[in-house]
Amino acid sequence: MRCQVAIVGAGPSGLLLGQMLGRAGIDAVILERKTPDYVLGRVRAGVLEQGTVETLAAAGVGERLMRERLIHDGTRIAFAGRVHRIDFNELIGKTVTVYGQTEVTRDLMAARAAAGYPTVYEAEDVGLHGIDGAKPHVTWRKEGIEHRLDCDYIAGCDGFHGVARAAIPAAAIRTFERVYPFAWLGVLADVKPIDEELVYAHSPRGFALCSMRGPARSRYYIQCATADLEAQWTDDRFWDELRRRLPEEWAAKVATGPSIEKSIAPLRSFVAEPMRFGRLFLAGDAAHIVPPTGAKGLNLAVGDVRYLAEALIERYAENSDAGIDGYSARALRRVWKAERFSWWMTTLLHDFPEGGEFGRRIQTADLDYLFESRAAMTALAENYVGLPY
Repeated sequence: MRCQVAIVGAGPSGLLLGQMLGRAGIDAVILERKTPDYVLGRVRAGVLEQGTVETLAAAGVGERLMRERLIHDGTRIAFAGRVHRIDFNELIGKTVTVYGQTEVTRDLMAARAAAGYPTVYEAEDVGLHGIDGAKPHVTWRKEGIEHRLDCDYIAGCDGFHGVARAAIPAAAIRTFERVYPFAWLGVLADVKPIDEELVYAHSPRGFALCSMRGPARSRYYIQCATADLEAQWTDDRFWDELRRRLPEEWAAKVATGPSIEKSIAPLRSFVAEPMRFGRLFLAGDAAHIVPPTGAKGLNLAVGDVRYLAEALIERYAENSDAGIDGYSARALRRVWKAERFSWWMTTLLHDFPEGGEFGRRIQTADLDYLFESRAAMTALAENYVGLPY
């Protein structure tokens, strides 16, 4: 088999890259080690930047998104009994969209199937070869049969634990990481959301986030210990703890019900540089991880894909290497700004016991300043809705 671009990973970044390349007439094959049902079963974030929505629409996968999305003009932050609203639309004239990552993946899968673009699921033992030469290729095994795919370029969209970044020699890549001393416990439930917009809460008991996936489905998170297990958190215990972290009048608004999904995720900031090695390009979680506080994970992946698709289209349409040569530096400029914002939101809103009383006073000063300063609110809004491409 041969194609122009081999894409490893059929999550939203790999599928979107395949969609954008396919519409430009570039032959791309996607390899995925899991089943389609497994990929769709991943419960992930659902806050999309305005630029992400525009990119998905331009790629031809925005019809259902535009019909079913929830548009948010702002967000709320609760602290010391106060709930302060950051008005995105009034401050910078932009909004964000709530539309689940699972639904983005579903739309991309449907578009790929309708176009007849090739995807290989349940590809085992995927290996990348010749990435530092002119003729790379990918191997895998399926149902006991060995396969080989020759290509011009390889896009590693296979996540933090995938094979793509691991294929780069250790001497050719540098990583930067911050592991946070806590995790998020997330609960999905078919109950009415607490508000029409997201509510972030800082309390002495820890962080909480009240989010949603639709008008009758809520997604809630609380800060928990990294050693905690889902089984330790009954639904009743979760709802009780969530209410304890919200101002009293907002706690009374929490509608409770049985959870339909419950998971614990550790938090880390991670960046790998560069995002290109020879004929291999990294995109999305394969290259970087952000704590979910700033809602940047999927949006950063879309940014990578947008830059990479533009570079590859330029390569084939104009026989120019300028875009692919500049891809890593271009993407990393955006990545580090999002890493900074996600780190700042995380340090602002979570409880860091090791910070002591000095750290808590700094958080109080930072939140007071945010609530009182239009400039500070504008900076938050500008970063939250997404910096320009």
